[in-house]
Amino acid sequence: MAAAAAAALESWQAAAPRKRRSAARRPRRREAAPRGREAAPRGREAAPRGPEAEFESDSGVVLRRIWEAEKDLFISDFWSSALDIFGNLHLDSLPEESDVATDSIPREILVTGTCHLKCVCYGIGNFATCIVARNQLTFLLLLLEKCQIPRSHCWVYDPLFSQLEIEVLNTLGVTVLSENEEGKRSIRGEPTIFYMLHCGTALYNNLLWSNWSVDALSKMVIIGNSFKGLEERLLARILQKNYPYIAKILKGLEELEFPQTSQYMDIFNDTSVHWFPVQKLEQLSIDIWEFREEPDYQDCEDLEIIRNKREDPSATD
Repeated sequence: MAAAAAAALESWQAAAPRKRRSAARRPRRREAAPRGREAAPRGREAAPRGPEAEFESDSGVVLRRIWEAEKDLFISDFWSSALDIFGNLHLDSLPEESDVATDSIPREILVTGTCHLKCVCYGIGNFATCIVARNQLTFLLLLLEKCQIPRSHCWVYDPLFSQLEIEVLNTLGVTVLSENEEGKRSIRGEPTIFYMLHCGTALYNNLLWSNWSVDALSKMVIIGNSFKGLEERLLARILQKNYPYIAKILKGLEELEFPQTSQYMDIFNDTSVHWFPVQKLEQLSIDIWEFREEPDYQDCEDLEIIRNKREDPSATD
């Protein structure tokens, strides 16, 4: 993992050297252009540079900003506090199984020495233009390194990604999904971290439905909107009607809130880590597991997710 991280770092630095920060923000065609953003926007008014050269410059800027954000996050109090949540990540520092606290994330999920851990990220947003999304992406990159998950084992999707952002993600080494899964992804028995910050409630509900069994849920970690917060904000009848899988799993999960620091308050607010201990899941009634109806949300207002176009009836009009 260290070698992969070093290679990625070299590629970022090659794209946009940090020592020439102000120069990197100036259009290359105008050496005397005033500081960065006051210059004409990235060569769109003149034509010495073709589309490929312009893309290389833009992607280099985005990669450099990601690298800068990652450096800031890594040395922040927020990151050091977040590591307390993921305390059982390294095999050599783990206690014996009988000594693991009931509120800690299970070692069989997060220790790469015991399994082939994967990661799926939904809804990261337009990180090329949005600093909130960019910081959420940098946290994901640090998390992959901390959990020793190869970037090639991380799948990313957002229907709002621009072509530039897709190319940047490919450069970073993660796998960009081409199809909108609507969160309906089965882990197929492979321990998986789902990283889905500030996503629509239906996305979490779909994910639970797709893995509705003790075996599957016990191999999952969901980093996203607080389920306890959802329970507090939504009327019980609305939660049970529109998002039944979230409502049914509330008694079968453990949840730890993300730390709150002033620097990252608006970026990781209402975010928690959720996991599903086997002991808790097995205590749920048999009737809960027999209910397997696929969610349709026909009567659900303010759905907050983008549906798959192939399943949208209006697409045939």
